[in-house]
Amino acid sequence: MLDLKFIRNNVEKIKRAIELKNDHADVDKLIELDTEKRKMLIEVEDLKRQRNTVSEEIGNMKKLKQDASEVIAKMRNVSDKIKELDEQIRKLDEQIFEIQIRIPNIPHPSVPEGKDESANIEVKKWGELPEMDFQPLPHWEVGEKLGILDLAGGSKVSGSFFINYMGLGARLQRALISFMLDLHIKKHGYIEVYPPFIVNRESMFGTGQLPKMEEDMYHAAVDDLFLIPTAEVPVTNLLRDQVLKGENLPVYYTAYTPCFRREAGTHGKDTRGLIRVHQFDKVEMVKFVDPKVSYDELETLLGNAEEVLQLLELPYRVLTLASGDLSFAAAKCYDIEVWAAGLSKWLEVSSCSNFEDFQARRANIRFKRDPSSKPEFVHTLNGSGLALPRTVIAILENYQTDEGTIIVPEVLREFMGTDIIK
Repeated sequence: MLDLKFIRNNVEKIKRAIELKNDHADVDKLIELDTEKRKMLIEVEDLKRQRNTVSEEIGNMKKLKQDASEVIAKMRNVSDKIKELDEQIRKLDEQIFEIQIRIPNIPHPSVPEGKDESANIEVKKWGELPEMDFQPLPHWEVGEKLGILDLAGGSKVSGSFFINYMGLGARLQRALISFMLDLHIKKHGYIEVYPPFIVNRESMFGTGQLPKMEEDMYHAAVDDLFLIPTAEVPVTNLLRDQVLKGENLPVYYTAYTPCFRREAGTHGKDTRGLIRVHQFDKVEMVKFVDPKVSYDELETLLGNAEEVLQLLELPYRVLTLASGDLSFAAAKCYDIEVWAAGLSKWLEVSSCSNFEDFQARRANIRFKRDPSSKPEFVHTLNGSGLALPRTVIAILENYQTDEGTIIVPEVLREFMGTDIIK
């Protein structure tokens, strides 16, 4: 959420940001309501001064045993007017807030302008694309032949876009989660969190999923709780309404969770196999940092995610997202796309984002540089480290052999207990 004073003083900049993100918010209406509210506040303050003066006058008259009934009646009229204006201001606050929370974050100046993903810019590549002397199969064929993916079973139990992993497929999931968590904890300095997988409405608001993206979320209406779309939600909200000590920054958390997304607006896209599913596993990295260093922290976050793919020896590329492809809350985002040989295409496997103080303002996460200083909002960042379905796709498709087996990446063998899936 953007600061109201900042919006007031940067109307054209805000409108341009909304346009760049292909979003909609009535900034003019917000300014109109805000102007009306500020006029009322001036009027209320003037009336309160009058009330204080009248109260003092009544006190003096009573001391002198004078008739104060007319003055008391005047004070009642003033008090009634104050109550009336206070109620109008409260309603204006609600209307302003409803518009304010729908204004997206402003893209960082380094973000390329563009309407959609076609304007994303590739900033680096790593690894060599695998060369095979046979026609590589897509992961769903490889996985079903090996008995490690049960696509029909997932659909039978839960419906379309749900997946069963079987045998060594399930073990591969577990191995990847353990490998990623160990890397982020032991080498990158993150604290592991095992959070709830269901959160309240306040948490979803804090990270920016609500109210804009409610239709894409799984909602338990009876309790008004939401299945998490990403560990970013519960982990970021662990520090909601807290004031941190500046000396304790940065704070790094990492968490494994399943993620649940209805993706109401994406039906008909990427319908085969693991490319797009409603439930998937992910290891997430979340940072709370001093605003002065948040863009350095973004580069480090990106490097942490990249190292997972480097150790798995999976070729990838990094894209800077254009303004029109940025999420509602992000100021800047890198996507990491891994190569899938069977599909012969790049697949997004991680997004690393800096939200600046946008989430922190919504969730009220602040810090003090020293005990006597005024609290400031932290900057929050998060990144997938990594999302598992497309990591699994890349392993199954890039490490397949002409015998129909899968070579297990060397770094996973101690977790898997085998060097081949057959």
